[in-house]
Amino acid sequence: MKADPIKIEIPKTDSKLFAYTRWDAIPTLCGLLHFALFFGMYFLFPRTPLWAMCLLGLFYGFLMNANINGVSHNFIHNPFFRSPLLNRLFSLVNSIACCFSQTYYDVVHMQHHKGNSDMQDEHGETVDWISIYRHGHDHEAENVWSYTFLSFFRDNPVAINRELKKRGQEEVFWGKLEIYAFAALLAVMALFNWRYVLFFLPFMYLGHCMSYLNGYYRHFGGNPDEPAAWGVSSYGKVYNWIFFNNGYHAEHHFRPKCHWTRSHDLYEQIQGLQRRVGTRVIRAPHMLGFLDPDLPTKSRPIGHQPPVSEAAPATPA
Repeated sequence: MKADPIKIEIPKTDSKLFAYTRWDAIPTLCGLLHFALFFGMYFLFPRTPLWAMCLLGLFYGFLMNANINGVSHNFIHNPFFRSPLLNRLFSLVNSIACCFSQTYYDVVHMQHHKGNSDMQDEHGETVDWISIYRHGHDHEAENVWSYTFLSFFRDNPVAINRELKKRGQEEVFWGKLEIYAFAALLAVMALFNWRYVLFFLPFMYLGHCMSYLNGYYRHFGGNPDEPAAWGVSSYGKVYNWIFFNNGYHAEHHFRPKCHWTRSHDLYEQIQGLQRRVGTRVIRAPHMLGFLDPDLPTKSRPIGHQPPVSEAAPATPA
């Protein structure tokens, strides 16, 4: 008997502003609020006790993690707006909020989907530049903490630029504009209050580390040889509300263009397949994956995980 085809409805709207659904107003607003916080912290710094600023810095770092893996991630796959100019402007705004170019992020992330956190080939290389196996040994994933704290320094601007040029000069222009805009703003801030920039940079780095920690457990325990198990999922409702369904990560890698509001619909269609191939599911949010009591070990290698458990809906579709 022929298996039923996987059919995921592409959201459609009569909105003249949004390309897919008015639900995208929510991640848009979250991105703009994160952008506002970038400036708000600067203006609050001379007027706020250090302990309060440190708490605000931690909150900013967490929001950076949520933005990269929720707002920005979904925007890359399904740009929110009908207008190409609005999409460019939002990308610029979000580049400042997240402290790195979203156009460059697009290149790195698409490379991630080409390799799907693949293992090293015979030359020790991976297609996926951010694969958890890229700096590992003996076909094992890299240690979680070295991946978390070193990945920030491993981006290869030459390789990113090479791929960006293949997309055309317009992409190169916007990628550089996003980098220069953030660098210029940080330079102006340093000119007027260099102490704030020294305060800010560790929290910026921490936000990126949180994102890499999140990314590690979205693939640790996944099976690089099985499309339905490339990613690791986490179905907690609150987590998926905050991260706009990024917890449905095995589903996302199986169908990357599936809109975030349709993630649970996709899960319902492929859960039988996921059980058959042993798609890994963890209870904790990905960023807390190290707390999972059933982490893969050498005695129970990746690709031989227990069947997926039942999941609950995470957001309204």
